[in-house]
Amino acid sequence: MGEFEKNNIKRRGLMFVLSSPSGAGKTTISRKLLQADTDLSLSVSHTTRKRRPGESAGYDYHFVDELSFNESIARDEFLEWAKVFDHYYGTPKDPVEKALSQGKDILFDIDWQGTQQLGQSARGDLVTVFLLPPTWGELERRLIERAQDSHEVVQERMAKATDEISHWAEYDYVIVNDGLENAMAQVRAILESERLKRVRQIGMSKFVKSLCQKVG
Repeated sequence: MGEFEKNNIKRRGLMFVLSSPSGAGKTTISRKLLQADTDLSLSVSHTTRKRRPGESAGYDYHFVDELSFNESIARDEFLEWAKVFDHYYGTPKDPVEKALSQGKDILFDIDWQGTQQLGQSARGDLVTVFLLPPTWGELERRLIERAQDSHEVVQERMAKATDEISHWAEYDYVIVNDGLENAMAQVRAILESERLKRVRQIGMSKFVKSLCQKVG
């Protein structure tokens, strides 16, 4: 239980975005962050890509066909959506809005396109972090060792990384992922600091008023 819940101070949840080029660590850090922080839950996106080994439907992604995805776009059911490497990804709107109003924090593992769209619709709730690799060679090594993609796909991702990295300055925070432990510590520090921002403590005014009444 967080400090706000202990003091019965209502807080609005935040949308915590982690972005990076493929292989720079956002998925690994996202999973470890969720394991370490019980007050954070993952926004489960819809995607038209195939499920990868180790992924679970409804937990990692909602795996849908392109027709179903396009129908959701037409019904304005996404906070953001984008086409990445020939596949569509989208964040469903209703569960996120419900969670924020209940003071729950939501983690987003999305790219710069999705982050831009979220910024247009919910900037006040948004905290964005971009992860950079320590070197270009290390990025390629991580993609190869991941062993999830063919050589052609790895090269495609490397080619796209330059464009992805070019958007680093659009983010609130930038971290060089030169080691998992250090990067995790920095990400957690950002999250805790953002939770303490006055504008998110929407019950603080009521708490301070009651506090002063007790003093008087």
